[in-house]
Amino acid sequence: MGTELGLDVSGNGTQETRPDVVLLDMDSLSDERAVSLASDCHELGLPTIAVMSSEHLTSYDPSLDLDDFILYPFSSEELMARLSQAIFRTKGPQEKHVLRAGDLNIDMERYEVRLSGRRIVLTYKEYQLLALLAANPGRVYSRDGLLNQVWGYDYFGGTRTVDVHIRRLRSKIEDADHSFIETIWNVGYRFKAAL
Repeated sequence: MGTELGLDVSGNGTQETRPDVVLLDMDSLSDERAVSLASDCHELGLPTIAVMSSEHLTSYDPSLDLDDFILYPFSSEELMARLSQAIFRTKGPQEKHVLRAGDLNIDMERYEVRLSGRRIVLTYKEYQLLALLAANPGRVYSRDGLLNQVWGYDYFGGTRTVDVHIRRLRSKIEDADHSFIETIWNVGYRFKAAL
């Protein structure tokens, strides 16, 4: 597991998680590399904070379009405050009734789902499935478990009902850039953790 562009990447280079914020250590980067990384972060819409020594401040280039910078040495409290501020500017206030996973927002009070700001129309059962899985990221649910929790114990249909609803749900919320629900073969499904 390595780090490239502030993203956790697997050995084959595929992106595993999207960070909330990227820290660039300007003292360890060449000017060309810093410009390249800052540009990539800006294109991806990732808030970027430069970390540098006071000597590097004299050569700081404001055209990098960074969200903030912090000078060595700094306290963990200052770092956390700056990280929180950058995240707040990007995502806004964190509402407890809204589940967020990357670009996916599930408003539990309004029964509303948005992907990249676009409203996604779901059936009530699709919404219930998504809300249950997203509220417990990483937890594997068997088909029987999902059937019992979403449809109820008195439902007489088979577990293939779950597969059909998951397939329809995926067609509405997943594409080449977004993958949220993982199939655990011969078991069931789980919502991917740490998106």
